[in-house]
Amino acid sequence: MAEPRGRGRPRKDPDKLARWTPPAGWVRVVAWVSPEERKALKRVAVEADSSVAELVRGLAAGLAHGVVTTEEILGHYRKGASVMEKIPTVFERDEGFKVTDRVRPGCEWVFAGEGVATEKLDGTNVRLTVRAGRLVRLEKRQNPSKAHKAQGIVDGWYVDADEHAPEDRWIYEAARNTDTTGWPDGEHSCEALGPKIQGNPLQLAKHLCVPFNIEVPSFEHVERSFDGLLGFLREAESRFSPGHLAEGIVFHHPDGRRAKIKRKDFAPTRR
Repeated sequence: MAEPRGRGRPRKDPDKLARWTPPAGWVRVVAWVSPEERKALKRVAVEADSSVAELVRGLAAGLAHGVVTTEEILGHYRKGASVMEKIPTVFERDEGFKVTDRVRPGCEWVFAGEGVATEKLDGTNVRLTVRAGRLVRLEKRQNPSKAHKAQGIVDGWYVDADEHAPEDRWIYEAARNTDTTGWPDGEHSCEALGPKIQGNPLQLAKHLCVPFNIEVPSFEHVERSFDGLLGFLREAESRFSPGHLAEGIVFHHPDGRRAKIKRKDFAPTRR
């Protein structure tokens, strides 16, 4: 009787791979990707008869030897970055994907003084359902796939997180660490933050969730112009984690519209 085959794509020579050490001077590059992005990379790797790591190395080798041009890579990167941008940036971007002094259509309300400026927190979007001060459900944001967008579905939605899935481990820890005893019953959109989420730019000691409708700090007296926002974000201290720079601002309009600007959106010479 044949032995059952293990999960996944078998390595060509696991013994050789286990003994392999990188040449001197080589560095390891690590990136966090969503489950959908990981599947997309794996599909391409299977077509190339390689691993995802070999796929990335092949791309880097193409750039290093001039087979793949910088313009080709930047073109695809900008398209991908625009897909990831769920809340519009208040300014239009240039070819280097940095903001220019041109208001993005649809964001004029920000510069008319409408809405509240709140601190942008760099984490993972989740939704907590609370009943009688107790957490009863945890959901994470699901973004539309290419097929969804072809059907006209452009806005994301929430799906149940899986307590036993490795990719949901840290948002579950964040939810459990969050004190919801004083929260009103209902669904609360939050930002999950902490040591293992998005690089932890605020250097938090533990994972937790910050509800957008209860605790997100606001900024007052923000000058709403290109130079004003640039100057403000150069020195804006995080209200949520004093001693660290705020990542950016999210403007919230009373009718539900939102717009954002981040410190890193500005070109280095502007900062």
